[in-house]
Amino acid sequence: MKVLVTGAGALLGQGILKALRASTLNPTIVAVDPSPTSAGLYWADAAHLVPMASDESYLDRIRSILGAERPEIVLIGTDVELPLFAAARAELELEFGTAILVSSTEVVEIANDKWLTYQFLKRLGVGFVPSCLPGSEAALIEEAGFPLIVKPRVGARSVGFGVVRDRAELQRAIETQPGIIIQKRVGDDDCEYTAGTITFDSLCEASIVMRRDLRDGNTYKAYVEEYPKLNEFVRGVASKLGAYGPANFQFRLDDGEPKIFEINGRFSGTTALRHHAGFNEVEMCIRRIIFGEPIIQPALRRLVLLRHWSETVVEPEALLKRDDAAHGG
Repeated sequence: MKVLVTGAGALLGQGILKALRASTLNPTIVAVDPSPTSAGLYWADAAHLVPMASDESYLDRIRSILGAERPEIVLIGTDVELPLFAAARAELELEFGTAILVSSTEVVEIANDKWLTYQFLKRLGVGFVPSCLPGSEAALIEEAGFPLIVKPRVGARSVGFGVVRDRAELQRAIETQPGIIIQKRVGDDDCEYTAGTITFDSLCEASIVMRRDLRDGNTYKAYVEEYPKLNEFVRGVASKLGAYGPANFQFRLDDGEPKIFEINGRFSGTTALRHHAGFNEVEMCIRRIIFGEPIIQPALRRLVLLRHWSETVVEPEALLKRDDAAHGG
């Protein structure tokens, strides 16, 4: 089978590529990315350059690649591409006979916008972090006090994240950072978790929870345990969210209760770590969508996963150029 992976230069896209190579599927992999120096391009069997997702020609380029490569399924490796594929999914699937693994526009919007994430969780009545938008901070200060967290409504990897300890710091953040959300600071650094779920037809059928340590907004150490109560919690939320396939939930324990501060309606940056514990969500989703195989919760290995840098070496003449159609992997 043939699988197309976008975002070969992103941590997420590269995690998907690693999970594919670790799977039993033995797929032919096509990778795409805007930059010829994206390492993931050179891990694939074929590679193509594409415009940035913000470029109006992006989807036209994707269409030309789908027409040439005819993959059975497309896996999306960056957040910025999700809304485009969610909106165009039905049209692309019909035109090219390929499956697009992306959730609905509604799910993508809830996950991309932390204010919508908060509203979704508050409607459920579980796992929400008390939050507000600028202009409504007085009630949150009364409820939660200081310190508070400020961060962009739309963003990732802790970019724009800050801790404010009094009204003056909060006011400066409001004045200098447009588009922020203000939240209660919950839990401690040593009680932060990331969870992956697989959901089809509004039923979460498999999950994994890992405690994690962060560096620069990304998981660099992860600890796999069974965590039965936390898995039960994230499965309940995932079923209500109704993603198509993968979703990622990031939360902290606050007085022993999980409080979700971020949802991603996609595979996770820790996808490449999870398969070591026996949870290859990429393979499970492909087998469900392409081969009609049921999702079965795998037995997980108790592990400590330590992330580190590695290298991909490319000769200068082998770098992809804009007029290259593809390269052999």
